[in-house]
Amino acid sequence: MRRNISKFIYWTPRILSILFIAFLTMFSFDAFEPGRSYGEMAAAFLMHNIPVFVLMAALVVAWKREIVGTVAFFLAGIAYCLFVIIKVARAGEADWGMLSWPFIIAVPAFFIGWMFWIGWRNRST
Repeated sequence: MRRNISKFIYWTPRILSILFIAFLTMFSFDAFEPGRSYGEMAAAFLMHNIPVFVLMAALVVAWKREIVGTVAFFLAGIAYCLFVIIKVARAGEADWGMLSWPFIIAVPAFFIGWMFWIGWRNRST
């Protein structure tokens, strides 16, 4: 039983990270719009995928060192929350609907970071 829990704790954050990164990648496809040049679309696509590339690199390192995954995904969640707060603060009128966006992006990032932390804690004891 202990071994099954250990496998679950090991694989869950890794699988969720892959799914989360794939989910974030979907948002970058809005860069492809009619009327834009190929260069503009490629640049926009790459810009949209900067967080994806950072999280992919973090996942590669976190595969063996869970603490890196913990820090990376918690920082990603915090950064996204700050991004949304700043965007709402800069808007002329309060767009309170935007404040729900962190539930879609930041909460899963925090959960994945927490799962990596559990794996790291179990390994270090």
